[in-house]
Amino acid sequence: MFFVYIVAFAVMIILSGLRTTKEFERAVVFRLGRYVGLRGPGLLWLIPLGIESMTRVDLRVVTAPIEQQETITRDSVTIRVNAVLWFHVSDPERAILAVEKFEYAVQQIALASLRNVIGQHNLDEVLKARDQINALLRASVLESVAVWGITIDLLEMKDVEIPQDMQRVMAMEAEAVREKRARIIKAEAELEASRMLADAAELMVGKPAALELRRMQMVAEVGAENNSTTVLMMPAEFVRLASDLSTYLQGERS
Repeated sequence: MFFVYIVAFAVMIILSGLRTTKEFERAVVFRLGRYVGLRGPGLLWLIPLGIESMTRVDLRVVTAPIEQQETITRDSVTIRVNAVLWFHVSDPERAILAVEKFEYAVQQIALASLRNVIGQHNLDEVLKARDQINALLRASVLESVAVWGITIDLLEMKDVEIPQDMQRVMAMEAEAVREKRARIIKAEAELEASRMLADAAELMVGKPAALELRRMQMVAEVGAENNSTTVLMMPAEFVRLASDLSTYLQGERS
């Protein structure tokens, strides 16, 4: 009977040391406080009675939102920036042994890098060159956490909040730029029209008939508007001919 108790106790001890880890998990095992290796996934056995213990490490990609940060750009504009960080553990051993609470540590490194990188760029660069800034952010964070066995998959700014006063200034700037473009386009159109008119004038000078045809076309256009008064510009030869004809008619009447 005593032997049965011993066997049952031994079985209970053995069963108490059984552990399971999922496919995406690894177990960092310690024996009497000393690191002895990685185990998993699947079924594993630890020496019971507290001789061996383990810490599970998730190898999946972690999505960590970076809380809104208020920072100052290089041109002294205060903005608020939100970001999102994606990372995963590439070396479970270093992630557990090299840093305490690696997830929290990675987020704090990302916060500090976000403020530093934003402070090195002007507001226009932050708004227009996001891809470049995101790449700098990722490289900065990756360099800091690589010794912890962490790999940064992606780090992107999600939203940039600008003060209301600066938004009004930017709107005025954008309106001024559009007005400038409109004036340039109008000036270019007037320049092109003046060149075409000059070419037409040179052509008509050599061909008086063309000038007369243009004058007749102008008269037709003016007449189509139902004007009560029409002013015509006639060549000097026509004016002298009309004067001689008037003098001749007056002589005939007398």
